[in-house]
Amino acid sequence: MGERMMRTKWLNIAERWPIALLGGYFLKWIALGGIVGIMTGSASALFLHSLNYVTTLRVSTPWLLFLLPLGGAAVSYLYYKMGKNSSKGNNLILDQIHGGTEAIPLRMTPLVLAGTLITHLFGGSAGREGTAVQMGGSLSEWFGKLIRVTPLDRKILLICGISGGFGSIFGTPLAGTLFGLEVLAIGLISHQALIPAFIASLVGNITATSLWGVSHLHYSIGPIPPLSLTLVLKIILASILFGLTSRLFSELTHSLKRWYSYLFKNPMIKSAAGGMIIIGLVYLLGTRDYLGLGLPLIEQSFTGEVSPLAFLGKILFTSLTLGAGFQGGEVTPLFTIGATLGNALADWISLGAPFLAALGFIAVFCGATNTPIACFIMGIELFGGEGALYMFMACIISYLFSGHSGIYTSQQIGTPKHPLLSYLQGTTLADSKENQRQRKKHRSSD
Repeated sequence: MGERMMRTKWLNIAERWPIALLGGYFLKWIALGGIVGIMTGSASALFLHSLNYVTTLRVSTPWLLFLLPLGGAAVSYLYYKMGKNSSKGNNLILDQIHGGTEAIPLRMTPLVLAGTLITHLFGGSAGREGTAVQMGGSLSEWFGKLIRVTPLDRKILLICGISGGFGSIFGTPLAGTLFGLEVLAIGLISHQALIPAFIASLVGNITATSLWGVSHLHYSIGPIPPLSLTLVLKIILASILFGLTSRLFSELTHSLKRWYSYLFKNPMIKSAAGGMIIIGLVYLLGTRDYLGLGLPLIEQSFTGEVSPLAFLGKILFTSLTLGAGFQGGEVTPLFTIGATLGNALADWISLGAPFLAALGFIAVFCGATNTPIACFIMGIELFGGEGALYMFMACIISYLFSGHSGIYTSQQIGTPKHPLLSYLQGTTLADSKENQRQRKKHRSSD
């Protein structure tokens, strides 16, 4: 009865003073989004400073690589004993935004932070976005419980956690805003959380950079070629390859997760085995270039030359690392894969290596996350707006040719990428894959 009376009261206020109601909503989310931004920006700063330290230590202490199996087993043990549903990672947060009833535990923050740092300390190939998003999601969930928010506000706060974490970890507040909105469902962007997500992402970035002294790397895109039909055709070709590469990465990572789990029922043994495989590959190939984030490879892609097959090496190392259960994100390795592939294509299609590396940087990431608008905006934030037309082309084409695949299996298909695939609408990427397997099984039995 009390809730009904309160709702009636607010409806009356909305009818009489709609601007005042909207103003109150705006102030509310400045406060709540700002608090989430401060928390996520501080968490990202702690993570980035720690990550720089462990990466420097790993590079200067080569024998740490031999502890990778032990480190992986230790992290898997922690998750097995204490993690509960934290092991679902980013997908747990997406599930809750889509209406799930599971709690996102606060323990996810220290677990994913420690797990990712151990992965990088001992030489696993992983990223940092997953860590930032998971910390943002668990901190915003904790904050929402503290102030007893409604189910709708909980959903918005979780989106703020994603945006705040993403914007502060990469120094891209606009892309962080769009990423938190766009990653939820393929082909759909809800404006319901637009202002809260922007505030969280902006404040998170300011907190990390101005308050905690975080600095972000930027790369030069080089000279922008003039628009021509030949250039457009070249970019279309490169973008198709970027999309197919992102699909390869996503499918290989998911397949390796299944294969590892099938071969090793014990999660500790699974991670230890994955660590030994990484060590073996390092000595088989005779290089450590594919360990860690891969930032030196990105730098070389913009300033010099890299091996034409470097993108395949980074795909293999990252998929093997994450498939074995090591903690960390996929996005920075995707940046590396895209930049090195762009560099490799430069001579083949006669375009500038930094220009193609920049397009690959955002386009491969776009195909793997199905977030073309966020990736386009990220390109502008990182490389400037002069090549915006080409960056937009690269993102939307890569998005199309990556198909209904992606690194987040709980991402919903809001609008299928082809009208004939309308039966996929409303399902998750995981559900669509299972449906495909069932259809193939049914056809083979007929």
